[in-house]
Amino acid sequence: MPGAAHRSRAKPKIRHVELRPHADVVWRRLEDEVVLVQLQTNRIYSLNATAARAWELLSAGADRSEIERALLDEFEVDAGDLCSSLDDLLQRLSEADLVSRV
Repeated sequence: MPGAAHRSRAKPKIRHVELRPHADVVWRRLEDEVVLVQLQTNRIYSLNATAARAWELLSAGADRSEIERALLDEFEVDAGDLCSSLDDLLQRLSEADLVSRV
């Protein structure tokens, strides 16, 4: 079945999982971006303005839906594009051990 093969390769959805910055991550805003350092790996990550704002909201305790609403209010972006980009961002943050499930 073609759809079954596609589903098995799809990234797991973390849309309904509550995430918070990992305890081993330090971060700082530098102008329009946020720089994250994963202390266990010494890897450094840079987030653009939109992702940086999402990180700040996540750090303040916002859940995914609150982050999405805030970004839609603050940035000129299509809701569908934002939803997809936010899912991708949260997935990448999770894969890099920059966030953990609450």
